[in-house]
Amino acid sequence: MTLLSTSAQAAPPPRRRARFRLRKEAWVGWGFAGPFVAVFGLVFLAPIAYALYLSLFQDRLIGGTSFVGLDNYADALVDARFWQGLARVGLFLLVQVPVMLGIALLVALAIDSGRLYGKTFFRVSIFLPYAVPAVVASLIWGFMYGTQFGLVGNVNDALGVALPDPLSPSLVLASIGNIVTWEFVGYNMLIFYSALKVVPRSLYEAAAIDGAGEWRVIASVKLPAIRSALVIATIFSIIGSFQLFNEPSILQKLAPNAITSDFTPNVYTYSLSFSGQQHNYAATVAIVMGVITAIIAYTVQLRGMRKG
Repeated sequence: MTLLSTSAQAAPPPRRRARFRLRKEAWVGWGFAGPFVAVFGLVFLAPIAYALYLSLFQDRLIGGTSFVGLDNYADALVDARFWQGLARVGLFLLVQVPVMLGIALLVALAIDSGRLYGKTFFRVSIFLPYAVPAVVASLIWGFMYGTQFGLVGNVNDALGVALPDPLSPSLVLASIGNIVTWEFVGYNMLIFYSALKVVPRSLYEAAAIDGAGEWRVIASVKLPAIRSALVIATIFSIIGSFQLFNEPSILQKLAPNAITSDFTPNVYTYSLSFSGQQHNYAATVAIVMGVITAIIAYTVQLRGMRKG
């Protein structure tokens, strides 16, 4: 009896053992998540924190760097160059994104229908431009757009016509939209096609029994089934549009009169930071642009995921 009572007293209570087990499991979980958290904080949270810090200061000719609080944000809200670039990007988004996603959806539906001959070839061919870096794609299309040395110029000389200059101020935004569409149609097509492949075939069989035609199946079965994929692709495209930088910055040397230093907010931020040496104000513009992008993307997500 004495030994039993002594061992019972030495053993920890069940509640203490449970807390110890939970604490041990928590440390094991942090051991797996720790590397990701460290990298995430280093490459994502730390730059944002540093940009916020920079935006609160201003480098002046007299007095050096001084704390100005929210003055930089007040200047950004009335900066005409920033809002003009944002309006240009907004127009780009409203036109280019629906066209790009519409083409990608049509291609995905055509490949998924099973009636397209050589669908593997088409799937790879349409996705292949996404593998081309944006800088290389911009250079390729920029030289094709050239009226003096490119494809447009060669067509003009061969046919004796005068095609409009794709890099003129009135057409350069559409030309950039063409490049972006060429690059990302295959990427979005793959998202839609992957979503279509996991739609239960029983839904198609039920629609066929009810006498639904191909277009009715698309409208009533396929599109509702890939709604989440449509929302995700839309959000990615919105974020990508607001981040438009590579294409205009590469084409700027080919069309300096059409693409100015404030053509898009990102180009404007780059010019402020590296050409104007206004690092503090550039950080402010970047943060304001990030907040606007996050609000619009979150609004689209809420509306897209809302049940009908």
